[in-house]
Amino acid sequence: MDRVPLIAAVLLIAIVRSGAADEAAGRDATWLTKLRRSQEAVEWSDVIVRHDWRIQVRPRDGRCRILDSRDAFVRQGSLEECHAAFAALEAEGTIPPMAGPAVIVLHGLGEGRSSMRPIADHLRKTLDATVLLFGYASTAATIEAHGRSLDTVVGGLPRTARISFVGHSLGNLVVRRWMSLADEGDLARVDRMVMLGPPNRGSDLARQVGGVGVLAALADGAARDLVVDWPQVEPHLAVPPCEFGIVAGGRGDGSGFSPLLDGDDDAVVRVEETRLDGAGDFLLVPVHHAAMISDQRVKRATESFLKSGRFVADHDEVGR
Repeated sequence: MDRVPLIAAVLLIAIVRSGAADEAAGRDATWLTKLRRSQEAVEWSDVIVRHDWRIQVRPRDGRCRILDSRDAFVRQGSLEECHAAFAALEAEGTIPPMAGPAVIVLHGLGEGRSSMRPIADHLRKTLDATVLLFGYASTAATIEAHGRSLDTVVGGLPRTARISFVGHSLGNLVVRRWMSLADEGDLARVDRMVMLGPPNRGSDLARQVGGVGVLAALADGAARDLVVDWPQVEPHLAVPPCEFGIVAGGRGDGSGFSPLLDGDDDAVVRVEETRLDGAGDFLLVPVHHAAMISDQRVKRATESFLKSGRFVADHDEVGR
């Protein structure tokens, strides 16, 4: 965003004027920077990703920019100008080249790339692959639009690279939409996919929101796809043509974490909603939807499937 929220700015001014030490002011300035970046994460979509460098487009107005590996702003301009500047940075070696297989990691609704860092960091330590975080402006554009952004990211990778995916929640639907749009050459490059808490059959929780008129009217972008337009969206989501496994959160007791949902659930997605015919493996873990990304059992299971096509369950996981 072009500015931080007014309430955050007022808080910072109050701290500084209260005579707090420079250390406190610096700490809160850092907090504001993180807040700004988290808000920007839901407004910008990646179209080119190299390691942690990226070109992004803002769906609402078409603005483009380049971010470096620390998420610092490098330049802005038209898409063509950003592509040219990015290519120059690659040519001079500022952006390192990519080689070997890639794993693309996608966040869920209302989240940003940083939400997936716990699992991405684990995979970077345990896989012989380049792990890429793909960010998309979930509430600013539709699942189809996000699938097309992913298409440009995949298309921009070295043609020899094998590609796997790890998606959380809505991120899985973005991949499935891309798979229905992708050409045969790109699909042939896909190795494996791990789905974490995917609403593959839609979301009862979203349908409950859709039943409240004012909330349905406020839903936008991919949120509207889930809340209002799911019957039109679902037929355009491909079943992955590669090996894929599903990790669902739930208590394993038939009741789940949420009193609002029937059957077992992770407090957001019902276990039955995660299922998709053709899955090579299925794992149920006693974890909430949002906490899944940081859960050590989920990290190890994801690593295992990407390496072998099977989940290796810990003794305290619920089952398959």
